[in-house]
Amino acid sequence: MSGKVLVLNGPNLNLLGTREPDVYGAETLASIEANCRARAEGLGLDIEFRQTNTEGQLVDWVQQARDTHDLLIVNAGAYTHTSVALLDALKAVSLPVIEVHLSNIHQREDFRHHSYVSKVAQGMICGFGGFGYEMALESAARTLTKK
Repeated sequence: MSGKVLVLNGPNLNLLGTREPDVYGAETLASIEANCRARAEGLGLDIEFRQTNTEGQLVDWVQQARDTHDLLIVNAGAYTHTSVALLDALKAVSLPVIEVHLSNIHQREDFRHHSYVSKVAQGMICGFGGFGYEMALESAARTLTKK
């Protein structure tokens, strides 16, 4: 099994490990990426891992993925709840999408309960910290095997 997976991370995720550790834990984005690379290798997946604080950059990466990747794993951070532009890009590329959140967004503020990404995602994994990304990779492998 082989597949190219693009893992996209939105705003403030570069601050993991120091940003609200009571909500997001002590794990850094670099350690999450390292764990994902190890898991992806075991699953026969080729992953690319990116982070940006800029909405337009996320949209550009999604659009570019149309020709280069087989599946997207997206933790859009705050853009999850606000970005119609990201939703439109995800719809336009017609790639399978798995949504990930470190915290359980449904246990947080009301505005976090709505997700534009969920409108196109085959599923959402939330509340499991960095391990949620590894769960998403497992799901990606199953999805790509069925393709």
